[in-house]
Formats: sequence, structure tokens, C-alpha cells
Amino acid sequence: MSGGPRELTLYLRRWCHLCDELLAALEPLIAGQGVSVREIDIDEHEEYEDAYGEHIPVLCAGERELCRHRLDERAVRAYLLESRA
Repeated sequence: MSGGPRELTLYLRRWCHLCDELLAALEPLIAGQGVSVREIDIDEHEEYEDAYGEHIPVLCAGERELCRHRLDERAVRAYLLESRA
């Protein structure tokens, strides 16, 4: 992977408790790692409704889905290792 900025995308709904839980568990994993999280509320972006609908939260690194519904620490840690500069 390139040494550029690293960004994860979290597809969520603002009212979703699973989304809140995943984000809270993710934050300590990425703290100090130079990774940003772009949050996309699918209630505000209809184009993601078909792909994610009730299957949120979904955490992605580019096109690669890392986890769905609950945080998969192993998948996130693997991404962090693979994407280091």
C-alpha cells in the first residue's frame, strides 16, 4: 500500500446503537495510527441504502469491507499492519 493518508469509511445510521458501539471500540485501536474515519450516514445518502440498508454499521478500507455489525479487531489490526508506510 502507499504511504499516503489512511482513511476508513464507516457506513452508519446516527440512531443506531451498534454504530455507536463500533465507533467507540474502533477509536482506541486507531488512536495515534494516522488513520481517519469518514462517517457516512446512509439516511442522508440514498445511494448506499441498497448496499447497506439494515446491515450497518459497515467499516471499509477503500472497497474492502473490514467488518459489519460488530468491530472485528483482527481485521482492523491486519489493515493497520498492511497499510503502514
